[in-house]
Amino acid sequence: MTLIKSISGIRGTIGGKPGDNLTPIDAVKFAAAYGIWLKEYSKKDKLKVVIGRDARISGEMIQNIVVSTLIGLGIDVIDLDLSTTPTVEIAVPLEEADGGIILTASHNPKQWNALKLLNEKGEFLDAAQGAKILTIAEKEDFNFSEVDDLGEITRNDSYIDIHIDEVLELDLIDADTIRAAKFKVVVDGVNSTGGIAIPKLLKELGVEVVELYCDPTGHFPHNPEPLKEHLGDICALVLKEKADFGIVVDPDVDRLAFISNDGEMFGEEYTLVACADYVLGKTKGNTVSNLSSSRALRDITQKHGGTYEAAAVGEVNVVTKMKANNAVIGGEGNGGIIYPESHYGRDSLVGTALFLMLMAEKGGTVAELRASYPSYYMSKKKIELTPGLDVDAILVAMADTYKNEEISTIDGVKIDFAENWVHLRKSNTEPIIRIYTEAKSQSEADALADKIIGEIKKIAGL
Repeated sequence: MTLIKSISGIRGTIGGKPGDNLTPIDAVKFAAAYGIWLKEYSKKDKLKVVIGRDARISGEMIQNIVVSTLIGLGIDVIDLDLSTTPTVEIAVPLEEADGGIILTASHNPKQWNALKLLNEKGEFLDAAQGAKILTIAEKEDFNFSEVDDLGEITRNDSYIDIHIDEVLELDLIDADTIRAAKFKVVVDGVNSTGGIAIPKLLKELGVEVVELYCDPTGHFPHNPEPLKEHLGDICALVLKEKADFGIVVDPDVDRLAFISNDGEMFGEEYTLVACADYVLGKTKGNTVSNLSSSRALRDITQKHGGTYEAAAVGEVNVVTKMKANNAVIGGEGNGGIIYPESHYGRDSLVGTALFLMLMAEKGGTVAELRASYPSYYMSKKKIELTPGLDVDAILVAMADTYKNEEISTIDGVKIDFAENWVHLRKSNTEPIIRIYTEAKSQSEADALADKIIGEIKKIAGL
């Protein structure tokens, strides 16, 4: 189960057999299916697609395969080479392209890579569009172009700079205010493209930068998911450097976590809370996050007079509900900030700039800011899936067990208790069941998660 096809894209481990892993043959197949779908969807004779990648080791290989496949379909390619997910997202409309592909497995370890597929707005495809591409890939009904009709490649490595300029031009970002605060910040770029983009942005804003793992070699120095257990080095360096805070991003720079001045995690869930606090203080409106995100966003939104709504997990689901709810900011509790004034995509550059504005205007320390927010604690655990395990039956059984509580089944099963909640769902990106809980203390959150895991294992006979 190392080739996963979902609304998050086509994701798999490098090597092995076609159909089981993300091999060169699978990369051709799914890139071709996307190209064929795009021709049908756009109904245009000549198409243009933007391609960018994170710095993972397999990136250049997969990039060459995908670009060549699109060229073979007669599609022109704008190749951004090393880039970030949000950078590709803003490049698509700026280039008036018909779509985009980001080559990244996001927070997954180095053996993984993926094709993330975008439409002409630079937004992720919806489930129906993704399903159509999977059908085309399965049939392998491809018709490639003749020699005189092949596509052309245009290389453009300036888009991270263009992205930074776009962030600086946002109405709620005032570079002079940030410069005057004279911040000192440690950045962990996990040796991917965040190590290029985030320090560049900070330096433009007059921030003193201490770089940690900012060389984009693709050799991740720790597990690239920005969770507390992986971030001991930056926590220590923030203290050693007496920095104002630390910034951690994942390999494709759409997840953002902060380290407080005291060397403690600010809390990945609170990245969105803090950015929303700043935006809602300037712009009245509503917010959206997913079902696995903290109640703290709801509390902050209501404090500012707005309405909060929860969407199914998956960026496309959050974006759809944000548009329906006229949300002024939203995202996911994993540190994904979506600010529509910029674009409808999770963007760590935008999130960093909003957070710097909040700190510059509020004053005080990052630890003090965190202490000012409603205190919730989350536990994020998982159960590895084994072949033959009926996940849907397990989720139905869990919903039945807790049928007297407030239940949501729009995405897995979420059980809302008076003082805490648990969300169970099959991951879109890994062969696991995710078990997220939230409570008023870490021990309560962990205990609830362990209790639920025990119940799941009993139902599954594990």
